[in-house]
Amino acid sequence: MRRFSLLISAVIGFLAAGAGIASAHPHVWVSVKSELVYAPDGTLTAIKHHWTFDEMFSTFATQGLDANNDGKLSREELQSLAEVNVTSLKEFGYFTHVKADGKRVPIIDPKDYWLDFQNGSLTLNFTLPLKEPAAGKVFAVEVYDATYFVDFTLAKDNPVTLASAPAACKLNTFAPGETKPTSAQPLDESFFNSLGPGANFGAQFANKILVNCP
Repeated sequence: MRRFSLLISAVIGFLAAGAGIASAHPHVWVSVKSELVYAPDGTLTAIKHHWTFDEMFSTFATQGLDANNDGKLSREELQSLAEVNVTSLKEFGYFTHVKADGKRVPIIDPKDYWLDFQNGSLTLNFTLPLKEPAAGKVFAVEVYDATYFVDFTLAKDNPVTLASAPAACKLNTFAPGETKPTSAQPLDESFFNSLGPGANFGAQFANKILVNCP
């Protein structure tokens, strides 16, 4: 099945061979913090993401990257890994869906990205510029993996902030919470391999950000 990163493919091989738990989705867990960036004229210009990966993925992905053996992982040591992740994410639209007044808003490749490693977890930081500044009264941003290979969850504390947004704008966030899959089938590999190319199974687990600017 499709993977958003070569490293995630490697993790699945590791789990299947070693832990024997790669039979059900999701396989990777990500805690999401995001910032919506506005221009002085009130248009939305970019989404800044900070995605913190679960400790198992973080540990496996960073093996052998401590080049100077000082027990720490610098931004420089993690840069090649950041490049792999961001390049691979492009195929999936960076798992980010933006709309202004109900109309899809295109995004372009990240202009800034880096990784840091703290408290046993890897965090990918990147800025997604909109192709053009978007004007509208209602902005909606959803973050999810259509294949549900990756489980995205809004961070518990201050998951979303607004940067330079008009004072009248109101922010609301909606997490999937305890939503259950709509399918009665078990979420094993055979189920996900049976989904067609256009399947959007993971949409039911979307994390939703809604900004109203009257």
